[in-house]
Amino acid sequence: MATLKGEIAGKGAYGIDAPKVIRNLLTIGIILAAVGVVVLRFGGIIGMIAAILLLFGGIVCLAEGVLMIWSSKKGKAYVVKALIEKLNVQETDRVLDVGCGRGFLLHSLAKQVPHGKATGIDIWNAEDQSGNHPTVTLRNAEAEGVTERVEILQADARQLPFEDGTFDIVASSLAIHNISHPAERQKAIAEIVRVLKPAGKVALLDFQHTGEYAQVMIQSGLEQVQISKWHFAMFPPVRIVTGVKK
Repeated sequence: MATLKGEIAGKGAYGIDAPKVIRNLLTIGIILAAVGVVVLRFGGIIGMIAAILLLFGGIVCLAEGVLMIWSSKKGKAYVVKALIEKLNVQETDRVLDVGCGRGFLLHSLAKQVPHGKATGIDIWNAEDQSGNHPTVTLRNAEAEGVTERVEILQADARQLPFEDGTFDIVASSLAIHNISHPAERQKAIAEIVRVLKPAGKVALLDFQHTGEYAQVMIQSGLEQVQISKWHFAMFPPVRIVTGVKK
């Protein structure tokens, strides 16, 4: 596995992934735990069993919420580093981040291409990431010192606004699963393959549909398609699907 040519992003403000999900988990966890404490006061075998189940459910929800926060703040960095190492990015490469959000992967890639260009596209949905907005992405690029080599565009992954064979590297983190229909996800991956140069590399990081991604990548003509082991530094655990264009 290649080593990084530059550091990983970390000076910007990258928010929390899936804030609505985390908020719901924490809220449900608190409610279940509170109800469990109340039920426990009634005593009796049935009350005790119900209270234990409620408390257990509350603890699980709270733990999942906390793990997701840790994943956004700390764990993501370990997995993004592993993703970039798989790509063996060159200093002059032109790279694309599909679904860049506030720019953690985008700016990490930009740090690897001091003589190249890093482009990010997104629709900047606030449900996908807290404080998600293109102005935040640009502020983070400034904080990371990569403004001169970063550009961002508002665009849909299913209709990328680039010519065929534009990029040496295309990557995406926790984005494609937000496209709900399989046929539409297939369109997004086909677009990724289309804008990739011959011998260019793809890496898609996600916690679901990774087997589907791999199958579509093969059908789209990519070679050396591989699905990584599970990475537990993020929660939910994720896998990275990689491939090379002929």
